[in-house]
Amino acid sequence: METRLLTPQRLSQSVIAVPPLARDSHGFPVREENRKMIEHLQGGGVNLLLYGGNALFYHLPLSQFAATLEMLQSLAGEGTAVVPSVGPAYGLMMDQATVLRDFAFPTAMVLPQREVADELGIARGIRAFADRFGRPIVLYLKFPHWLSAPLIEAMVRDGLISWIKYAVVVEDPGDDDELRVLADTLGTSQIISGIGEQPAIIHLRDFRLQGYTSGCVCVAPHRSMAMLRAIQAGAWDEAESLRACFHPLEDLRNRIHPIRVLHRAVELAGIATTGPLPPLLSDVPAESVPAIAAAARELLASEALLSCTTGPDHAHS
Repeated sequence: METRLLTPQRLSQSVIAVPPLARDSHGFPVREENRKMIEHLQGGGVNLLLYGGNALFYHLPLSQFAATLEMLQSLAGEGTAVVPSVGPAYGLMMDQATVLRDFAFPTAMVLPQREVADELGIARGIRAFADRFGRPIVLYLKFPHWLSAPLIEAMVRDGLISWIKYAVVVEDPGDDDELRVLADTLGTSQIISGIGEQPAIIHLRDFRLQGYTSGCVCVAPHRSMAMLRAIQAGAWDEAESLRACFHPLEDLRNRIHPIRVLHRAVELAGIATTGPLPPLLSDVPAESVPAIAAAARELLASEALLSCTTGPDHAHS
């Protein structure tokens, strides 16, 4: 596993995958199935992995935390960086900070807490976690106006922030006042688009963000990496064409539930057996499974065609 700090240049080298976490029927992470998922991503040129919402780190018991970290650390390739997540409750994330200090992960993401929290209290909690962890953290902006730009700027100035995952959903991603203020205040070298392929072109082209995270990259890593390279080259038509293949599965995620659909899609595509979702989430409705399977397998088929035509050098460039 790569352990160096994640610079803006490093963040631009790969799509940041946000994979599910494969579990057995008792809710414990399964080493072999998670290995399959990681190797599928690495085989498509992806070497930045973020285990957060899709992996349901929200609901990972503290008793499983160290073993899960050990598993992910050992499964990642030498050139692959892994970012685990902590929280969202304050007491949990502080206990997790103590565990994380014994590992070499370059950073960790603080999962956003919405209830029983306020802006100044959130900032204070993040500062306390970063101080105990001893390394800069990933700030996950998921809810509108969760933290103000001046509060974030102060944390950046104090060296507490490695990078920011910006995932606030707006009707028109090109007309996003909160992102505009954030970019004007901080610059964009540490801001990552955090909502998958759908707004990535607009975020990277119009707001000059550094890169993007993706869940569907877990099905089609070659295609998502090719889209990133097209964006970086200013090949907008090519990027739009590559993005189109993600729409059917992303539309299902938007309509049903992003985490539940991705968890099942990875399994239905035959990449890894992800197993049952732990409480507090349920599986997708049975009547939705055929559509998810069709979208996932179609995306994987388009991935196979792309990898044949581009070759390994393009995929790992």
